[in-house]
Formats: sequence, structure tokens, C-alpha cells
Amino acid sequence: MSSLTSPKTNEPLAWDQLLKSGCRIFLGSHAAVPNELMADLVANSRGLNDIEVTHVFTLSDNFWAERKYAELFTVNALYIGGTAVRNAVAEGRADYTPTFLSEVPKLFSDHVLPLDAALIMVSPPDELGYCSLGVSVDVVSSAVKNATTVIAQINPSMPRTNGHTFIHRDQIHAWMTADAPIPESPPPEMDQAVEQIGQYVSVLVENGSTLQIGMGKVHDAVLRYLGNHKDLGVHSEMISDGVAQLMKSGVINNRKKTYHRGKTITSYCMGSKMLYDFVDGNPHVELYPAEHVSSPVKISRNDKMVAINSAIEVDLTGQVVSDSIGSLLYSGIGGQVDFIRGAALSKGGKPIIALPSTARDKNGKLISRIVASVTPGGGVVTTRAHVHYVVTEYGIASLRGKSVRERTLEMIRIAHPEFRRELLEKVREFYWVPEYQEQAPTTVPELGPVDQKRYTFDGIRYTLRPLRPSDERRLQEFFYTHNKETLMMRYNHHVTQMSREKSCSLVSVDQRKDLALCFTDYDGGSEVIQGVGRYYFYSNNSCEVAFVIKESRRGKGIASTLLEEMERIARKRGIEKMFACVRRDNKPMLKVFESSGFVTRPGDSMDELYLELDLTSAESDKKNSGDKDKKD
Repeated sequence: MSSLTSPKTNEPLAWDQLLKSGCRIFLGSHAAVPNELMADLVANSRGLNDIEVTHVFTLSDNFWAERKYAELFTVNALYIGGTAVRNAVAEGRADYTPTFLSEVPKLFSDHVLPLDAALIMVSPPDELGYCSLGVSVDVVSSAVKNATTVIAQINPSMPRTNGHTFIHRDQIHAWMTADAPIPESPPPEMDQAVEQIGQYVSVLVENGSTLQIGMGKVHDAVLRYLGNHKDLGVHSEMISDGVAQLMKSGVINNRKKTYHRGKTITSYCMGSKMLYDFVDGNPHVELYPAEHVSSPVKISRNDKMVAINSAIEVDLTGQVVSDSIGSLLYSGIGGQVDFIRGAALSKGGKPIIALPSTARDKNGKLISRIVASVTPGGGVVTTRAHVHYVVTEYGIASLRGKSVRERTLEMIRIAHPEFRRELLEKVREFYWVPEYQEQAPTTVPELGPVDQKRYTFDGIRYTLRPLRPSDERRLQEFFYTHNKETLMMRYNHHVTQMSREKSCSLVSVDQRKDLALCFTDYDGGSEVIQGVGRYYFYSNNSCEVAFVIKESRRGKGIASTLLEEMERIARKRGIEKMFACVRRDNKPMLKVFESSGFVTRPGDSMDELYLELDLTSAESDKKNSGDKDKKD
């Protein structure tokens, strides 16, 4: 006998009074899956067949999708999650309907997927008769509004959350009380690659940003590396333990948000009991329906909106596959496109895709997740026009405003080294990269774990990083800002052209041997090179160093900092001597070298001075702080 009763009369109810064969039911989402309610339905389903169960991700064993219940249930997943559902879809016993999370509610309200019943889990009613949808409002709210019948599992363990989370007992047609722990999502195991991705993504997050964070180990790693940030906010379809921890530490305080200021906004919570206890009655966290939280227009109202999502694979042009492995349907679209687009529309926003560079196939073979072209059968969820940044453990690829050729170079740079040559050769089949373009190692580990440093000169923030093959056009632009005097001082003759081939050769540097660094800042949304320093390694374990700074940025400390960094890296690599050849009339550059300890030696040229620095001596005590103004 079922435990269902009527909230109005307290009379017992049977399932066949509420459902009929062939009807469609909605099942509560994420950590608010009414498992006991579904178990009661299975136990008391006499005379019922072919019920379509539609739902998004459900944190459960999804027993209703098992083969033994095939006559009772047919699953129509709006997001594939869990082994049972994934197997059912793969075997043709279940369907997958791809849709944006923000548009699921309209499938119900527009009767594209009319609901005969919604099976949900809620908190007990308060003294006014209001139950809370608790940890999952997302599309549950729309299902409750549009289903003919609402059937609830009353769970005393369900947190009472704030926001648009309440449903009155009068809206519920049948209920049963079943106390059960809220399903928990255990913290994923971290590895070195994922930790490195977290560090790289944290570099892209500025203080005062508003975050959207998805589920999975990459997203957890990002949250771990935001502990030193300030005044972050959250507008995200979900929150996890990491968000709660950053709120407790004060890193997330929502003070700088420009939409829903002062509140962490989400549509569902999924994590440990700590998280569920944290949101219970917490006035600083508000849950709203998916059509509100995941609306790209509303997302964009937050300035500096950073959307961080993952993928199964990304091709060299930036196409993102995230719901299938080839033709094998694996997960779903969810809120990825909604938030990627919303962040792109935001003032100062950053849409980011983050993923490990490799995976293992079913035979255990290492494969690249950065691919020359999408695996046949794979579905492009996010287009090449949506994404601004792709991050792997090998760096950050900046795609915004890049040509297809520039994108391929950026993407190859962050692929696993084992696959870079193969990817470049594959690209050449499509004529995206000319023959003179080479792909050399571009990382400089000596710059630190994120392959770059931040400096402030004269109140302007700069990034010191390696030159990369995709900087070809930037270096051309940098060259054409120089006046005749600068060109004469740097090249010792009147250079009038920086061809694509020449620029390409200057940015295609094997950074393991030679060194090429640049200082960049931003003009609006465009990264601009303001200074370049490089050294060339010689077989006698010495290196020749040179640098050039844009005329308008001289005298601020950029040149001396470039030289200090190159000297530090050369010492770390065990190079014994640095030397430079400088025109006698280039007084500013001579001053920089002399201030750094270079000694003038006799030379053969009457026009140039030869300067050298012995790197085998004790390194001078130099201050090289990236957080303070520096002056020559």
C-alpha cells in the first residue's frame, strides 16, 4: 500500500488515481531527486505502463532507467547523467533531448513537453503552509507550475533556502513523508594537470569579478586557487562546497556585483552536507529558476562576468564538444552556452573553456582532447565564435578576435607536447598555416607556475610572458610603432619593413634554448605589446641579449625589469655569460646595462660597445617585485 496522502483531506491515495499509462512525469533535479517517492511508485505501480520520465541531471543511482523497469518507464533525458541513464540512452531504451537549461522551462510552459505530473522533493511546510524546494529550484519551479498534478516527497532533511524557492501546500496534490539524507557529491580527486588548470584559470579572474562555476574536478581546482582574490561574486546555475568555503573566508562577498548585489545567486546546490547546512536559511544565498539565473541577458548585467565551463574536446578553431564522445551521447548542454554568451555580453566579461589536454580511450591509449577537427559524430555545443579563452594544463589560449590561423597556433600551443607536431601537420592540410610557420615550445617555466608575471609601472598593469607564434601580428604592430631613431638603435640600420615571414620567425622561438619575452597591456579588449626582450644562446654557454621598448613607455622600469628577468632565467639555466652589442650613442640602453652590472669590454667596432656580465659570480641583490611601481 502506498504512503501517499492528500494534503487537503489526509486521505490515502493510490498511484493509479494520480497517473495513467503513457503519461509523462517530471522528476526532481540534481540533489533533490525524490528517490523514496520513485521507489514507492515502483512498488505500487500495478496497472501502469510506458510512463515517460523526463529530467535533467539527477544525483542518484537512477534505478528507474534500469532495463528491468523498461515496461514501466521510458526515460527522456534533458541532460544525461549517471551510468544507468547513459547506458539506457546508448542501448536505445532512453532518449536524449538536447536543450539549453534556460529553455527547459519553456518546453513545459509551451506544452512542447506537457507534464501530467511533477514528482519533487521539498522541505516540510512552515506554519503558513509553505514548503521549500530546497537545494534545487532550476527547472523544478517550472515543472511545478505547469504539471497537471504535483506529487511531493516531504523530507525533513531538506534545507529551507531563500529566493524563489517556495511552494504552498495547496499546490501539492499528493505527498508522502520520507526522511532521507540529501544526496552528496563527493569531492573529486585532483591530479597535477587539473591543479595546473586551476592556477591558469585563476590568473584570468580579476578581483571584483562575478563567477559562474560548473561541476567537476576542473571547477573545484579553480575555486581552490581563488583564495587570495578579493570581492568576488557568484551568479551561477550551481554552487558547490568550494563556493561555500570562499564565502566563509570572505573572498566571495558579492559587494562588487552589478546585478543582485550582495547575494550569491544560483539555481541549485550540489556537494556535501557542509554545503547543504550552509545554505539552510542563509540570507546571503538565493536560489532562482533556471530561466532567470541562466538567461544570457540577465547574466550579462553582471560586469566582469567570468563563465568557466568544461568540454570533452575542442578543435583547433575553437569549436567545443561537451555532450558527446563522437557519436556516443554522454552528458548534455546544460547552462554552458547560456553562460558563455552572457559572459561575452558582459562588460569586461570572460567566457572560458577549461579542460585537461589529454584523456584515455577505451583501450587505455593516450589521446588528445585538442583536436584538428571534431571527432565524427561529435556535437558542437559551443561555437568557435562564442569562446574567448581555452585553458589546459599547458597554458591559456586567447581566441577572441583571432583569425583561424592564429587560433590554430594558440590551440596547438596548449595541446600536449606529444601531439603538437601532428596537429600542425594536420592543419597544413587545410592551408590554415603557411609553410614558414613552425611550432616550437613556448613555455618558460622559470616565470612561475602560470608562465607569466604581473607588474605595475606608473599605475599601469602589465603582463610579462613569453612571445608566442600567435603574436605574429602583434609583433608587426609593435614594430610599426617605432620611429626611425629606435629602429636605427635596435637594428643599426634603417629597417622599413616587418614582413609576416620575418615576424613569424621572431615569435617562433624554441624557448628551451633561446628566450623571447614581452611586456603587454590592454587597449580596450586588445592585448598590445609594449616591450620585447630576448637572448640568443651560443654554444660556448653564453647568450647575447637585446631589448626594445615602445617610445611612449620608456623610463618607467620596463627595460630594467626585462633585463633582470632574462638574467635570472639565464642563471637558472646555468648560462655562464650574457653579452650585448650597443651603439655608443644609445645612452639610455647603455645606462640600463651598466646599472645591471654589465662591464664594457674592448670591441672591434668603433660604432658599438661590447658589454658583458659574468653569471658565474654571486647574483647581486635585486628587488624584483611585481606588485610595486618600478622606475629606471
